[in-house]
Amino acid sequence: MRYRILGGTGIEVSTHCLGTMMFGSAGNPDHDDSIRIIHTALDHGINFVDTADMYSAGESEEIVGKALQGRRDEVVLATKVHFQMGEGPNRSGNSRRWIMREVEASLKRLRTDWIDLYQIHRPDHRTDIEETLSALTDLVRQGKIRAFGSSAFPAHETVEAYHVARQRGLYRFRTEQPPYNILARGIEGDVLPTAQRLGMGVLTYSPLGWGFLTGRYRRGQQVDMSRGRAARAPERFDPSIPVNAAKLEIVEELVKLADELGCTLPALAVAFAASHPAVTSVILGPRTMEQLDGLLKGASLMLDDTVLDRIDELVPPGTNVYHPVGLWSPAPLTDPALRRRPLGDRAAS
Repeated sequence: MRYRILGGTGIEVSTHCLGTMMFGSAGNPDHDDSIRIIHTALDHGINFVDTADMYSAGESEEIVGKALQGRRDEVVLATKVHFQMGEGPNRSGNSRRWIMREVEASLKRLRTDWIDLYQIHRPDHRTDIEETLSALTDLVRQGKIRAFGSSAFPAHETVEAYHVARQRGLYRFRTEQPPYNILARGIEGDVLPTAQRLGMGVLTYSPLGWGFLTGRYRRGQQVDMSRGRAARAPERFDPSIPVNAAKLEIVEELVKLADELGCTLPALAVAFAASHPAVTSVILGPRTMEQLDGLLKGASLMLDDTVLDRIDELVPPGTNVYHPVGLWSPAPLTDPALRRRPLGDRAAS
């Protein structure tokens, strides 16, 4: 396993990061099996583990905490805060009040005294970024976290946070965690270049494109819409929807390319994400030991320029075949009131 420096922090992390979203009630409810998966990843040289407070409502953090007993010092541990935890107000977001409260809950679930990388899971337009950065800076100074980063932030908000930190004498985001894969390359045009210019590390998630780059979904084959992700989000898997049909067409070509290389489609997909110069580590999110084994077998795959050129022909750089889950959407695109004048004020005369 190769290691790269995490966003100028001096911390060395493996090029593959073990994501734990699928551990707990939302994926693999067997704690002992999930712990075996974590230990296997560590034994293969992965020293970077990523979780979040909201994964299975805290259960994922609890599993990770149990798994790291006796091995905490060898692991760079990352978690996140932002999403709703429990009922009631002030139990989500990026306010000082919530961050200071929830970091204590994460530390308790993780059974540790410190978090190596504490990430803001999503932007929060109700909270000034200075408020968030100030709280995170205090946590670094208190020794409860070593560094902090963002997740699914648009490039312009990353730049805003950088300048606010400089102007106010606060610590800055050291990393960004965006979705990135062969079918979703939009961040190549802004997020990744911005991270490079600001010296940030990048941890990419969803390298398998919500399952489309596993090879499990193929053109002309029936999709079982009654279970798994297809049941939860049928609009992302129904082959009669044009965007899904487009994904399936590209998958057929990628399967051919993987066959020529003598590798699996998942291995090709993960190697692609790791090939970008802005990417520090690619998050793998296995639910089973079999899935982890398959991904680890492809860890040594290196794609040459000829292969990357062929991928560019299928999906041009900087384009999205589909809108990735979790990718930020500008408010004016989702709220009509922000892009339409009041009715009586629309005419020119």
